Amino acid sequence: MTASRSDFLVLVLNCGSSSIKFAVFDASGDPLPRTPLWNGKVQGIGGPTPDFGETGVEPYRIELDAAHPYRSALAVIRQHVLARLDGRPLGAIAHRVVHGGSKYFRPIRVDGDILADLESYIPLAPLHQPFALEAIAILLNERPGLPQIACFDTGFHHTVPQVEQILPLPFDAWQRGLRRYGFHGLSYEYMATALAERHGDAARGRTIVAHLGSGASLCAMRNLESAATTMGFSALEGLMMGTRTGSLDPGAILYLMEIEKLSLEQVGRILYHQSGLLGVSGISPEPRVIVRHEQDEGETGERARIALDLYVRRIVKEIGALTAVLGGLDMLIFTAGVGEHNAFIRERICRDLAFLGVALDEPANTDNAPVISARDSAVLIGIEPTNEEWVAARHAVRLLQAQ
Repeated sequence: MTASRSDFLVLVLNCGSSSIKFAVFDASGDPLPRTPLWNGKVQGIGGPTPDFGETGVEPYRIELDAAHPYRSALAVIRQHVLARLDGRPLGAIAHRVVHGGSKYFRPIRVDGDILADLESYIPLAPLHQPFALEAIAILLNERPGLPQIACFDTGFHHTVPQVEQILPLPFDAWQRGLRRYGFHGLSYEYMATALAERHGDAARGRTIVAHLGSGASLCAMRNLESAATTMGFSALEGLMMGTRTGSLDPGAILYLMEIEKLSLEQVGRILYHQSGLLGVSGISPEPRVIVRHEQDEGETGERARIALDLYVRRIVKEIGALTAVLGGLDMLIFTAGVGEHNAFIRERICRDLAFLGVALDEPANTDNAPVISARDSAVLIGIEPTNEEWVAARHAVRLLQAQ
């Protein structure tokens, strides 16, 4: 361990394709404080107008090296973090790594061999995996003595039964590692902690958590452990998302390649970047933007309505499927950017779940209250802000303590 338990800090990096979010946690607190000392992000990486912002500093334009924008963005973060350490040492850097495959599900300190292993999972999560690993590689080279801790989004779903993991392919595919892994695990892990604190034993029943952000998935929990989830082998399966398709008939992909002669690269771009809410609406990947066009005349309004109807329909269908797996539903929790802040999306989902006895308290829903179900609702409906960065920081501290 590089610093004593009483004085070190943990830096958490959450790396995406065009942004790097960071948060700095004080490891001297026991338990680890949920709120970071400060946080921020570089966004617009690779675009014409990247910017940087952090706690107490409004976002402002920055210049990044056009040849190496990601490395340049990391350097910006490093410069600003070091300027605010006030003489206290960094004990570790914790990284959200989307995919750990079938081999890695517990947080681990990364070395060169483990990094090479993790790079083999890049095709399974191309929007996230390469960028987290690039950050780790850069920091391993620049700060070889500073522990780099990988925390896996697939890890929380290690408890799902085999019947939820296996794909209906020839059995040797399972033996080669083609299986449903599940994602958004750091978010669901936080939910397992926060829901128990807020709702007590009630949270240990049949719970579905809806992580609705630019990426989206559902997790069915029993006794606060993952029993089933909508994302599987890759981060494409399940719900319709901001720019991703969600579940799609494989025959449609074969058609695009065989009949329309699209290349693998072109199909990948469609599935990950040009579909979902953006693709159907032609307006935006953000529900709050699309809803402003629902009453527009002509094709614009029609596509806006279809996009939101399809988005809600897919969520409702998957909640129904997971309710069947759980044998009923006691609690439905919304989290992440859309889930926490889009009252109209929650209202439409709950409206279509009335057959389950779901009843919404409309003023509470409008206020984004922790509990938004009506008193006579058969299902408790709630909102719980997620905190993936804290989960990663806590893993890093525990791993260092164990060394």
